[in-house]
Amino acid sequence: MNTQSHAMPESSFQSQGIAPASVSQAQILYWSIRRELWENRSIYIALAAVAVMFLFGFVVNMVTLRHRISTSPLDPALQRHVLATRYELAGALIMGTALIVGIFYCLDALYGERRDRSILFWKSLPVSDVTAVLSKLAIPIVILPLLSFAVTVATQFFMLLLSTVILAGSGVNIAMMWREASFFQVSFVLLYHLLTVHGLWYMPLYGWLLMVSAWAPRAPFIWAVLPPFVICGLERIAFNTSYCLNLLGYRLTGSRSGNGMAEHSAPSDFMATLIPHHFFSEPGLWTGLAVGAAFLFVAVRLRRYRGPI
Repeated sequence: MNTQSHAMPESSFQSQGIAPASVSQAQILYWSIRRELWENRSIYIALAAVAVMFLFGFVVNMVTLRHRISTSPLDPALQRHVLATRYELAGALIMGTALIVGIFYCLDALYGERRDRSILFWKSLPVSDVTAVLSKLAIPIVILPLLSFAVTVATQFFMLLLSTVILAGSGVNIAMMWREASFFQVSFVLLYHLLTVHGLWYMPLYGWLLMVSAWAPRAPFIWAVLPPFVICGLERIAFNTSYCLNLLGYRLTGSRSGNGMAEHSAPSDFMATLIPHHFFSEPGLWTGLAVGAAFLFVAVRLRRYRGPI
């Protein structure tokens, strides 16, 4: 009887979802990220849908290209250029979709749980506000870049297979097409670009959106866009300068121009700054990370004290 009475509280705690003391914070963070993926299936469905639509358009384009080659053969250099631009377009489209998904995910991440009152349930679990916010930040910083990388590589591989099947026997050098694809080199550059630009460089953007999501009483998109818009407009009207607008453009595109920032302080070509030596020595990177950390700190505090809407 005593043994059963001592076992009942432990089993009741487990049935209520209370984590035992042996569960580490890393495990809690891991399962919190898994929960975000379970609850937000649009994160990967959107990327897969864009890839499928692009592949459909690519098939139509390759059939048209085969017809053109059969009537008037193209120069080999032009053929390689046509295929290379299609691969680049696929990567750009999927990466752009991932960025849009990340923006709208962050806007709804903390606002949504207050709107549907699920925040009361999640706060009853042994998961700190820091862990909850970091798990939501990990989606646009880590998960979306990795997912978009995997979807892009898979899409480009299917493009290569489809182009091989469609263009076989049309006079196109299939062996050269596979050889010039350079899958491993291009994939490594793509992964590096996603983790640095879409992850680290856009960190203050995601931090701002999460902070607005934790605070906004209604319409988080408007509250996220309106303050920068008003500040840029007032600055332009009052001082006839564009410091704020150029700062936003620098964060979004990496280029510094105009009267707001000195052009000689950074390379004019943002792609040049992606070289590790340039990228990790760029002051804007570390300033942005510090600003993003400040936004996250405020978001954690807001989540701790803000209740359901």
